[in-house]
Amino acid sequence: MQRMTNSSSSPSLLNDSAKPYAGHDPLTSPASSLFNDFGALNISQRRKPRKYRLGMLEERLVPMGSKARKAKNPIGCLADRCKSGVPINMVWWNRITENNLQTPNPTASEFIPKGGATSRLSNASQAHASAFSQVFSHPSMGTPAAAAGLAPGMSLSAGSSPLHSPKITPHTSPAPRRRSHTPNPANYLVPSSASTPVNNPVSQTPSSGQVIQKETVGGTTYFYTDTTPAPLTGMVFPNYHIYPPTAPHVAYMQPKANAPSFFMADELRQELINRHLITMAQIDQADMPAVPTEVDSYHSLFPLEPLPPPNRIQKSSNFGYITSCYKAVNSKDDLPYCLRRIHGFRLVNTKCMVLVDMWKKIQHSNIVTLREVFTTKAFAEPSLVFAYDFHAGGETMMSRHFNDPNADAYFTKRKWGQHDGPLPRQHAGLLPESLIWAYIVQLSSALRTIHTAGLACRVMDPTKILITGKTRLRVNCVGVFDVLTFDNSQNNNPLALMAQYQQADLISLGKVVLALACNSLAGIQRENLQKAMELVTINYSSDLKNLILYLLTDQNRMRSVNDIMPMIGARFYTQLDAAQMRNDVIEEDLAKEVQNGRLFRLLAKLGTINERPEFQKDPTWSETGDRYLLKLFRDHLFHQVTEAGAPWIDLSHIISCLNKLDAGVPEKISLISRDEKSVLVVTYSDLKRCFENTFQELIAAANGQL
Repeated sequence: MQRMTNSSSSPSLLNDSAKPYAGHDPLTSPASSLFNDFGALNISQRRKPRKYRLGMLEERLVPMGSKARKAKNPIGCLADRCKSGVPINMVWWNRITENNLQTPNPTASEFIPKGGATSRLSNASQAHASAFSQVFSHPSMGTPAAAAGLAPGMSLSAGSSPLHSPKITPHTSPAPRRRSHTPNPANYLVPSSASTPVNNPVSQTPSSGQVIQKETVGGTTYFYTDTTPAPLTGMVFPNYHIYPPTAPHVAYMQPKANAPSFFMADELRQELINRHLITMAQIDQADMPAVPTEVDSYHSLFPLEPLPPPNRIQKSSNFGYITSCYKAVNSKDDLPYCLRRIHGFRLVNTKCMVLVDMWKKIQHSNIVTLREVFTTKAFAEPSLVFAYDFHAGGETMMSRHFNDPNADAYFTKRKWGQHDGPLPRQHAGLLPESLIWAYIVQLSSALRTIHTAGLACRVMDPTKILITGKTRLRVNCVGVFDVLTFDNSQNNNPLALMAQYQQADLISLGKVVLALACNSLAGIQRENLQKAMELVTINYSSDLKNLILYLLTDQNRMRSVNDIMPMIGARFYTQLDAAQMRNDVIEEDLAKEVQNGRLFRLLAKLGTINERPEFQKDPTWSETGDRYLLKLFRDHLFHQVTEAGAPWIDLSHIISCLNKLDAGVPEKISLISRDEKSVLVVTYSDLKRCFENTFQELIAAANGQL
């Protein structure tokens, strides 16, 4: 049984605030400079060392990799030559460096990752670093600066520790890396003057001239000039993933008091889960035989609204035809789409497809994009189907804001002797003005894009405006009227009436805004317009009133949606600021979950190795060799106990250990067998090497290569 002392600073699984884990001695560790930021922590905040019972080890403490190699180091000899001033044969030097580049030694404690000209010199001793600095001017080659800071193009992601050897893959060749460098934090920190203090006196200052880089990948040697600025001296970054605190500009937005600090917000999580649930919903074909299993290239149809009865006579108030809506999956790309079916429509003239092609080119954040239009007889009658992008969880403006039957009470005619009820007010029966302006900005933006493309919306109606989230609007069913009302007599110019339709769009926009201001569709009726405008005058600003009057009043000239921009005024910047603040909050929630996929893949690989019953007809495979170390590491992660024998559950311990394993840091840990008779002292870099070799062995066997 493994035993470990309680740590007062280690949060439990219920406390979601994970802290960086630094369980090694910062004075004796070879990467002590990487943990200088932890010096400010209190003694109580540092993890206490293990306590073992007397006689527990019994001469069984076996450090891994403690035997030093006695082979002659040719690079060390070169450093000695540099010190003594002996001339160097560059042909002999190129042969040595070429061999070291092609056959790196990841287990060497001095191994340096690639990122500079010859930074993968695996056997370069730190004692001879000063000698190398006299021969090569690049600061990241063979100097302690490569261990203290990140070399140009080196990532802070997993596997970028100073003592880790990343595998050579095609995407790590010099050419792609020059085109797309991983952002280096040191590149954004520029000293204010030349007298900036340097914390690391061993590091060199980068040379002012350009350095020709050399790197061998797959037997091919590349020469290129690296213009990436070198990291400043004295900078220290963690060599494995550590979760930072919340950004201050998000923390000062005064979020909810019970909001989780280590996981995604519950409200956002629930909204995303609901969208996924709707996207994956299916029907029981036995209960809905009227829904076909496949329509053209679409399958898995799911009705998004109640299906009309078979003998229905009443037609849609918008299109003049019976319509129905389905969610379906396209077999060509396996993506969900929204299908709007027009019942009993026969497409006579295909020249209207010119307008459909124009609609397919419109991409806007407030418009549901039309993808294709086709005819089908899969519904047992001729039908015209419009395929749109599917936005899960969307609801119409009608269902969200105009579904209250009591909202029309103010505009209802009173009988003799009855008095009018109380006047509606903002936040007491009426929508807040800020919400109305948010809708105006989005709807006008959509109209501006449509009109600029030479088309007309023609569906500016509360039943055809989708709302996703809190305030996100999208205009739906665009292009339907252009096909249903296409005039065959206008064969030469199908866009002849677009100017008139665009003027009608502005009037429809004014009606939608007036209905929102009155919170009632009865307010846009002709007999209630005067009463509705009085309500707007009392409760809202003059700018909103003037905008409604401008849109609803006939003008002697052709109006444009750009004319209402001065009426929106600075409120546009308010909406832009709100959208950017919302983006900051969502990015912060994303940052809390960004490492989960990587950690899950790590655990999935570890699970395929541990406790495998048999491999290659060897029942003891998972209990021997490198697999035994991984088994002990699994116990180190999940099966630790306190001195009292109680399970020790600490989420921060699990996350930090997995991050160190993924990065291969040089920190040492003690792995204790379950009978407490054996203790193995290994580094995370040794564990990572065992982990990768074992998993690659499984992959090779799965692919039939063994």
